[in-house]
Amino acid sequence: MTPLPAPGAAPRVAARAPADAAVALRCRGLVKRYGDVRAVDGLDLEVRAGECFGLLGPNGAGKTTTIEILEGLTTPDAGDVEVLGLRWATDADRLRQRLGIQLQETQLNEKLTAAELLRLFRSFYAQGPTVDELLASVGLESKHDAWYGKLSGGQKQRLALACAMAGDPALLFLDEPTTGLDPQSRRQLWDLLAAYKERGRTVLITTHYMDEAQVLCDRVAIVDHGKVIALGTPLELIASLGAEHVVEFALAEGTAMPGAEALAALPGVRRASLAEGRGTLIVARLHEALPALLALVADPEAFTLLTTHSATLEDVFVSLTGRHLRDA
Repeated sequence: MTPLPAPGAAPRVAARAPADAAVALRCRGLVKRYGDVRAVDGLDLEVRAGECFGLLGPNGAGKTTTIEILEGLTTPDAGDVEVLGLRWATDADRLRQRLGIQLQETQLNEKLTAAELLRLFRSFYAQGPTVDELLASVGLESKHDAWYGKLSGGQKQRLALACAMAGDPALLFLDEPTTGLDPQSRRQLWDLLAAYKERGRTVLITTHYMDEAQVLCDRVAIVDHGKVIALGTPLELIASLGAEHVVEFALAEGTAMPGAEALAALPGVRRASLAEGRGTLIVARLHEALPALLALVADPEAFTLLTTHSATLEDVFVSLTGRHLRDA
């Protein structure tokens, strides 16, 4: 297995587009500063036509700033952006006709009906589905005459997605589209996006939900401090850990915590780390590592936490940065 780069090292490109693959979006050397803060710091991305590409990272990693630059909503301080073969400086009107955008938070007039809002958004584009077709595509036919203010949170998110698709876009930008939704509403949005992608369209999504990224995304880029620190398919990135399981544990106050070297030397353990009173083991052979850990600690009652789970994209992120995806 190819090891993950150390924090701050050059991004590991796990998957490259073949030479004949069409590119929907490309940016090089993207930089955006806010005072002394570099929200985006020399970021490179390439999204293939027809794929769902995910930007993953913690709050403040630069995801939203990056996507706003790509959408033409924010001007970068440096770097080059090409979207659908066009550039915002010279082709803004043409690009707006071919893109769909759902922002992290959508605020619409609460006294307009779902149909009226879609009719408004549809009027912005030269072509696209009818209002009834848009309502049907997001399962809101019964809400045709319902005021926006009377819709549930999940229904509002689906209506926002329908507004983003009003021009039948070739490229759809979604910034944290399922934040705050209940599990059923999230699944409904997943189904809608899967159907959209099956039509050969391209999706760029920012999210910090790892299950969402693993279900929806063909490839993902993990972003931290405005840089891409890992890139590949979800399976490639998880496999790069070199292990199938993660063991996390904590010990009662007053119990001596084994050192990281002693933990890493346990059979079946690939890597070990200690942070905030908790131990984390990256494990290749769980049936060997777990008994060895119990023997090392000696007193089973000393464990206040002992959990195991299959390796995930979040474990990849923690291995790279030492921080969890949901850390502020």
